[in-house]
Amino acid sequence: MTFVEFEQLPDDPRGWRQELYRGEVFALAPPKHDHYKIQLRLMRLLDRVAGDTGVVGMEMGFRPLPDHEYWYPDVAFLSKDRWDAIPAKGNLQGSPELVVEVLSPSNTAAEILYKKEFCLENGAREFWVVSIDQTLIEVSTADGHSITYKSGQQIPLFFAPGRRLAVNEVFG
Repeated sequence: MTFVEFEQLPDDPRGWRQELYRGEVFALAPPKHDHYKIQLRLMRLLDRVAGDTGVVGMEMGFRPLPDHEYWYPDVAFLSKDRWDAIPAKGNLQGSPELVVEVLSPSNTAAEILYKKEFCLENGAREFWVVSIDQTLIEVSTADGHSITYKSGQQIPLFFAPGRRLAVNEVFG
């Protein structure tokens, strides 16, 4: 299915969000409370640091490639220039500069790897994988490096030079 065809689909009758992966439509159930709490906390923490440099949002739809993909990351950061360039009735083209996925029981390792590689190849500077169960955050960069941050550690924020995010703040 193409993105044009995807746009014409009716809303899911259950109210589930629909995404397009490799031309296939997937309906995603709403997140559980613990997942949503981490999303919300991350969005607020990152937004506070981002200030006027960009926009931090949850479920910010984007098209990593124009034809057969449309995704909603759990949390994302987009620079102000890219945000301002999105047409009023259009969609973000390419990945946000920061894509954050909070792991759910339904996620597979292959799915997360696919999303990470795809995002980093199509505009993301960083891709974060947040594990609630292990209280850690894996940060992967476009140059192929990955670092896992745990309790007591701080993640440097590329969009706010000199600023860091404490892992303990994310997990409360």
